[in-house]
Amino acid sequence: MYLRATAKINLSLDVVGKREDGYHEVRMIMQKVGMYDRLMLEAVRGGHGISLTTNLSYIPTDENNLVVKAARLLMEEAGVDDGLRIRLDKFIPVAAGLAGGSADAAMTMIGVNRLFSLGLTEAQLMERGARIGADVPYCILEGTALSEGIGEILTPLPPMPAAHILLSKPNISVSTKDVYAALDATEISAHPDVRGQAEAIRAGDLCGMTEPSRMANVLESVTGSRYPVIGAIEQVMMEMGALRAIMSGSGPTIFGIFDDSTKAEACRKRLRRERPTARTFLTWPDTRGGKKQHEGQ
Repeated sequence: MYLRATAKINLSLDVVGKREDGYHEVRMIMQKVGMYDRLMLEAVRGGHGISLTTNLSYIPTDENNLVVKAARLLMEEAGVDDGLRIRLDKFIPVAAGLAGGSADAAMTMIGVNRLFSLGLTEAQLMERGARIGADVPYCILEGTALSEGIGEILTPLPPMPAAHILLSKPNISVSTKDVYAALDATEISAHPDVRGQAEAIRAGDLCGMTEPSRMANVLESVTGSRYPVIGAIEQVMMEMGALRAIMSGSGPTIFGIFDDSTKAEACRKRLRRERPTARTFLTWPDTRGGKKQHEGQ
């Protein structure tokens, strides 16, 4: 069984408080894009255990990989006796704010559910996915969604308006845990209008969706201050005609929304020339898993 695990971006990201258990309360709009990892799942009849291989030597293949955790959770709960062989080919940059690991786990759960005929509904998979990671339920849902709570309260939205999305991941890695630990939610002076952005999406209004008061990420106050390259890449995207450019998740990937393919392509070429160590991709909004290949380095 072959599956595609698509990356996500945050069209907006707000932190509205911190709970007593240490988790942050968020309000954000999540969007899938046309970049993806490839997964191959094969049942090993009469076999035992889960084996994972990848195309990248530094990716863990044991319980430290969310793919293995996700498969084991469902198989043990259902009492599956057979083994499972998984091949993961990663193309989504790692530690990039694109939820690559969560997407891989989500599609593994979907695949295991189908492969072993477990009969779990999407809602049941999402409930179990929350035990693996905060972004996993959304990655099971896919499409466009308003995310609240600690990320587990999801409200599906209509597909975002058609656009060209340019992603650029500088040659740095960021720890989501460290970024949230460094954020003081009480000191956030400007909160993005996430609900206003949701209304713009419902209206099919790309310009309204990308208004600076709506399309913003409060985590840039942490990651952006540590890595000035983030602001520098955003500036290039805006100079080249992006309607808006912000960081995704905890970073460090930056994305720009373009309404013109020529401008988006020109910006990609400029960034590849000026930032050769960054990974730069031109992609598109993906509503339910995507069918196209992504373009990029």
